[in-house]
Amino acid sequence: MAVTSRSLSSYVALSCCCCLMAAATLAAAAASEPRYNAMFNFGDSTSDTGNLCPDGRLLVTTGVVGIFGRPPYGETYFGKPTCRCSDGRVNVDFLAQALGLPFLTPSRAHGKDFRRGANMAIVGGTVLDYDTSLFTGYDANLNGSLKNQIQDLQRLLPSICGTPQNCTHYLAKSLFVFQLGENDYNLQLINGATVDEASKNMPITVNTITSGLEKLITLGAEHIVVSNIAPIGCYPMYLFILQSADKSDYDGKGCLRNYNVLFNRHNAFLRSSLSKLQNKHRHTRIMYADLSSHFYHIVQKPRKFGFETVLRSCCGNADAPNGFDLGAMCGMDGASVCHDPSSYLSWDGMHLSDAANERVANGWLNGPYCHPAILK
Repeated sequence: MAVTSRSLSSYVALSCCCCLMAAATLAAAAASEPRYNAMFNFGDSTSDTGNLCPDGRLLVTTGVVGIFGRPPYGETYFGKPTCRCSDGRVNVDFLAQALGLPFLTPSRAHGKDFRRGANMAIVGGTVLDYDTSLFTGYDANLNGSLKNQIQDLQRLLPSICGTPQNCTHYLAKSLFVFQLGENDYNLQLINGATVDEASKNMPITVNTITSGLEKLITLGAEHIVVSNIAPIGCYPMYLFILQSADKSDYDGKGCLRNYNVLFNRHNAFLRSSLSKLQNKHRHTRIMYADLSSHFYHIVQKPRKFGFETVLRSCCGNADAPNGFDLGAMCGMDGASVCHDPSSYLSWDGMHLSDAANERVANGWLNGPYCHPAILK
């Protein structure tokens, strides 16, 4: 069918109307009485809002981790680095804005008010206890395991809600967001483990997640979003580090097939375990956030989701395959930035762009990538 100027105008008008309606929904959610007292997040670099520099000073200034506190990080939204691993906001920033809550204060910051929420996530965060210096390449261990992140929350609770009884009521009306697990496998894969070897820790990893969630439920949590993990076989960094000369190792979109299979197994195990946990704690609302499907759907049909480039990093070595090079990573000498970060799925080859994080958050707030959706 031929596209006339009239039909094109109608399409544009309809698209604009849909965008305005979506924006109005988020604005209304933020303007109305907040449905949650606060939000508490547990995670790694994908959702860290500043625990890498909790009091305005980088804990680590050298090595790979030090780049996250340098320009051009933060340029899209904040205009400067904020120790977020993005050109702007991370997913919990968008959740907070939509829910009428302030941006989450890093849990390790001193002298702050945490009554509207706290972010325990930190670069290198894991489910299990690891020596993360092996992963990050610097001497300091940031101690971002799930156990330590829960302890961070418990340390803050007296200043947030007082007595255990008051905290139970307060936390029952708060939103908990959990997004850990990716680094538990990355630590092994980057250090030479095979997919089968990395799979051996899957049962203990998932069981530790559910045990941690039960601990939060014991503290009073009744509304919990649990994200699965994205397919790292599509990330520019891993396409560089784990590249293969065998074309059969790649799927039709150019992602590393076996590594994505590993994460799919984890996600299936996680979802099954969460279903059992939900049946055990029927008063609790456990929301399964399907980051993996959302990410891969974008890789399959990027323009449908508003992106032009999915397997290349916006910030990095523009001349390198997939725009990623360990010797010229984003924030290092020799790196450059693409013209339009909002058209890229990946900001630095390891983390999503501000625009992609907004997509992820909207998929959790309204569906279809959260079951049930946060706002439903």
